[in-house]
Amino acid sequence: MAVSHAIERAALAAAEDGPMAVVALFQRVPYLSHERRVYERIAERAAVTVVAAVGGDPAVDRPAGTVLVPLDQREPLAREWTVVVLTPRFGATLVAHDRETVDAGAETLEAGRLFDGRWSIRRDDALHEFLRLRRALGDRLPPATAATMDAVVARVREVPATPGESRADAMFRHMAGRSGRSRPPAREAEARFATSEEVRDWSGESGVTASGVLPVAMLGVRVPAAHRLPAQAGRRTAAMRDESMLTMLGELAGAAGRVTRVDEDEFLVLIPGLSGDDAVQLAQRVNVQLAEAAAHNAFLPATATVAVAVTRRRPLPGEDVRQALRWAVAEGVPVAKVTEPGPE
Repeated sequence: MAVSHAIERAALAAAEDGPMAVVALFQRVPYLSHERRVYERIAERAAVTVVAAVGGDPAVDRPAGTVLVPLDQREPLAREWTVVVLTPRFGATLVAHDRETVDAGAETLEAGRLFDGRWSIRRDDALHEFLRLRRALGDRLPPATAATMDAVVARVREVPATPGESRADAMFRHMAGRSGRSRPPAREAEARFATSEEVRDWSGESGVTASGVLPVAMLGVRVPAAHRLPAQAGRRTAAMRDESMLTMLGELAGAAGRVTRVDEDEFLVLIPGLSGDDAVQLAQRVNVQLAEAAAHNAFLPATATVAVAVTRRRPLPGEDVRQALRWAVAEGVPVAKVTEPGPE
């Protein structure tokens, strides 16, 4: 984030080194919309500004002065977070590929998303990336846009790169590296317990987020009603059951997950970056682990009903998982898999 904003600031800086061309890939439209005003200002200074995102509608989502290229969610460019700025005497680039995993210590899903990336403020590196994107976008570019991009490239090739670029690049890398060292304290191996409101904030419902990027496994877990459990401890039975369940589910979810109590007998486990097969295996492990733990813990039920989904939708489809869980309880199905609807 810091590097992309630094490159955008460079594009906005006053300089007599034009013509300038800018290309930026945003993955999904909400991320582009969040930066709309910045790219409208960049477009006022650039000879051409091209932005791209999955599902983008040029009539609605295009920042003024830019050219918006809609991406197909299945193409490699849809996983890139990329910014390239190119002029005859300057170049800067960030190219990052979505790993579809998160940093376990992050406070929100968006803040924790991890990318494999590279960056540079060498003009010829920017030229290389600019040409790559020019080829990749190909016929989707309007003819006039493609011609302007080619004209910028021709002018860049007429002017030799600045000899001192390597010094500026080394300084930039040093500063960017130091800014990336500020990290939250290491988390323990268990998931963090959260209220429903904290889960909504963590999953991005109160900020900028987008469907179609990071997969999140959702496990709805329903246990027998508290009055059916052993009553050796009297009124403490339900509270001790909940504490034991949260601890067990937290161990299963791991450090990147979140566990919340939905109602008296229902829990929700959220784990980012988990595949569909792994999520189903984890759902099956809930009952295996419960059976083992219940032999030593009278407060734990021996079985539970689990509904499992892996989703890329935002906001998270919690009600879909709850409906599947109710169906599974009624039908006596121990593990129910929720099919993800739609193209996301």
